[in-house]
Amino acid sequence: MELFDHLLLGLSVAITPINIVYLLAGAMIGMIVGIIPGFGPAAGLSILLPLTFGMDPIGAIMMLAAIYYGAMYGGTITSILLNTPGESAVVASTFDGYPLAQQGRAGPALVMQAVASFFGGTVGVILITVLAAVFALVTRSFGPPEFFMLVMMGMVTLVVLIGDNWRYGAVSALIGFALGTVGVDLETGLQRFTFGSAELIGGIEFIPIAIGLFGLGELYYAFYQGLHRAGSGGIIQYQNEKEFWPNAQDWIVSKLALVRGSILGFCVGLMPGAGATVASLMAYSIEKSSSKTPERFGKGAMEGLVAPEAANNAASAGAMVPLLTLGIPGSASTAVLLAAFVLWGVKPGPLLMEQNPELAWGLVASMYLGNMALLAINIFAIPVFVMMLKVPYRLLAPAVILVCTMGTFSVHGSIIEVWLMFAAGIVGFFMKLYGYSPAATVLALVLGPLAEETLRQTLIISRGSPLIFVERGTSLIILLITLGVVAFGIYMSHSRKAEKMKANAVDTSSE
Repeated sequence: MELFDHLLLGLSVAITPINIVYLLAGAMIGMIVGIIPGFGPAAGLSILLPLTFGMDPIGAIMMLAAIYYGAMYGGTITSILLNTPGESAVVASTFDGYPLAQQGRAGPALVMQAVASFFGGTVGVILITVLAAVFALVTRSFGPPEFFMLVMMGMVTLVVLIGDNWRYGAVSALIGFALGTVGVDLETGLQRFTFGSAELIGGIEFIPIAIGLFGLGELYYAFYQGLHRAGSGGIIQYQNEKEFWPNAQDWIVSKLALVRGSILGFCVGLMPGAGATVASLMAYSIEKSSSKTPERFGKGAMEGLVAPEAANNAASAGAMVPLLTLGIPGSASTAVLLAAFVLWGVKPGPLLMEQNPELAWGLVASMYLGNMALLAINIFAIPVFVMMLKVPYRLLAPAVILVCTMGTFSVHGSIIEVWLMFAAGIVGFFMKLYGYSPAATVLALVLGPLAEETLRQTLIISRGSPLIFVERGTSLIILLITLGVVAFGIYMSHSRKAEKMKANAVDTSSE
């Protein structure tokens, strides 16, 4: 009963007219922030934070939180329609979202991503409400060894994404690891591969590389195919109105992916530093490895879109738990939210829900309302998004290049990052042309520096002994889970090969 009393208190705070206006404004702004390639929720929150000065603290925090999880909804729209992820958390959504749009199923893909985002976000908020205190105790035990093992778990997804072309995938991943070494060596303080450029001291950011490899690389490949000479129809042909809604098969194949992605995403999001990127990639990996038809993935499998979408939105909710209960940001976006709390004199931590229940439970309750509002906004606006597909390619392509350039430049105001984006676009074109994996490159770039940092910290703590990973209970559990995932993937691979050999034998005997 106490839980329901808290929720009623939160709802009474959240449904005041002014707070509803702030909530809807935040959801709409979050959608726009997510749609703009390269912007992302962290950058959007940083830029918009000064606008909340002078507002009521509860309403301001509700609006900023809505921008945060609303950006997850919007970020997938360009991933599906233009193969251009706005940030790393929606990279996995391009793997099957864009092929679905190429098949003339942009409408069903956008509807299913909206439903998956709503389901994952709502499950995440429910779990925040019920399990926040329990999971907060678990995350207190996390140190560098646990973070490193968690990153290794994320690296396992590379094996699944590489698939049959593992040699090309391995080369692609090595390119990403190499890009991740640019910057300052954390141990010696010396510069690595910066070539005297002050702008590269901080390393190569994900945004210009991802936008270049995925967005511009796809664009250049379309030029290579001659699509710019098409008179109309844009990138994708949206075939007919009856295909706007998902069919029964889409719901059937996606129902378990929704549940698995949501629970996995929340649990990964709980761990400070892990974030929605690792959650979405792990969800995609699990769906592909457990599928009886893994060959469909990457070619337009609906569950390959639904699982990472549910996971990244649930992870966004999960990242709020260490912020609210420990005062530890679980991601870059929640770090900005932590700054907002501090600006208004609110101290997140174990006593927040006791000392300031109106703010804490008002925020939780607003997330229920925000997810419902975003679901309605997304589905209502899908026809507008799909209209992009009817724009002639020769008009759409310059607009895409302009948006990518502005999005990249707006993050740090760096011309070098813009040039890196264009260079990555050329590399992405040749990767697509010869069968290499841009996804492996981006994922290695995102996860590589974190792996290096946490491994070095771990070895310093253990004085060079790798036994620390099995001596600490939490890291041992993560290690066993990782080994289990690898073993399960190998088992499924052998099972699929055996089934194919059996099917071929039957076909040969029938002839």
